[in-house]
Amino acid sequence: MRLATWNVAWFDRLFDDAGQPQHDDAPSARHGITRAQQLDGIARVMHALDADGIVVVEAPDTGGKRDGMRALESFAAQVGLRTREALTGFRSHTQQEIAFLYNPDLLSARHDPRQSAKAPRFDLHAGRGETRITWSKPPLEMAIEAAGVTLRLIGVHAKSKAPHGAQGADDLRRIAVENRRKQLAQCGWLRARIEDHLDAGDSLVVMGDFNDGPGLDAQERLFGRSGVEIVLGEDGPPDRRLHDPHAALALSHPMAAQPATARFAVPPDWRILSALLDYAMISPDLCAHAPRWRIWHPFDDPAIYADADLREALLAASDHFPVTLDLDLSGKSVPAS
Repeated sequence: MRLATWNVAWFDRLFDDAGQPQHDDAPSARHGITRAQQLDGIARVMHALDADGIVVVEAPDTGGKRDGMRALESFAAQVGLRTREALTGFRSHTQQEIAFLYNPDLLSARHDPRQSAKAPRFDLHAGRGETRITWSKPPLEMAIEAAGVTLRLIGVHAKSKAPHGAQGADDLRRIAVENRRKQLAQCGWLRARIEDHLDAGDSLVVMGDFNDGPGLDAQERLFGRSGVEIVLGEDGPPDRRLHDPHAALALSHPMAAQPATARFAVPPDWRILSALLDYAMISPDLCAHAPRWRIWHPFDDPAIYADADLREALLAASDHFPVTLDLDLSGKSVPAS
């Protein structure tokens, strides 16, 4: 089984209110890219991924006349994707949903939010005390059945730490610290949910855009660790830690060249910044199922760079690149639930 996570930048802007793709020469939300170019790029990449299920971050909006599931399924039908059914969970307060686009011939998926004393449901809040940190983009909690086994899958889009709207250095610092506090609260809540699944013996995949990674900003030194380290359970015993080889590399070799899943043009000189923001984490039991990860980065993967059409499609489609996770479920190590 191949699962993927991909933040498709402002996917919502490519559809009309009826959920139909707007394949024309009007500008997309990506600088210098038309809506037709971005849609063609997304289709080319999704065909190349050949995934059985894709966690789509920044999926089309649901609200008012708009229906993100309808938009994704219209797009899949028009471009001939085998991942042709869509699933969403609790609505976002933004125009960026989390959705799961999957192949119904190979797996089934359902939105299955849970709650416990450790962590309330995703549509409630994260954090405790007088200040409650809400999820503007509630994680998508799913039960997936494939090859006779059941997996738990959580799709994530954690709080951005970027100090948007800051007025001067002091305001920038204040907003950056506030955003970091929110991001860490969300990751702490998510870790509590992971603890619940580990206690239950669930096979678990957590994937999406964490807007974070080891050593990415100065606030990490202030707060002691990154949100990714919290979610992974880096301070716990091995049988309680999630695994992602790209995160492990960044944590164990902070001075070495790092993998990256996103590239942004940063003002004022608009130079390119690369960052590791997107992850596919697995519970310890899934490590016995020949997991294979791949970041579909057009400049870091020689095979992708050699495919000019795919390379250009990735650059047109988004400022993030997909991460795929392959699992061999033919063995008997993962129990059916």
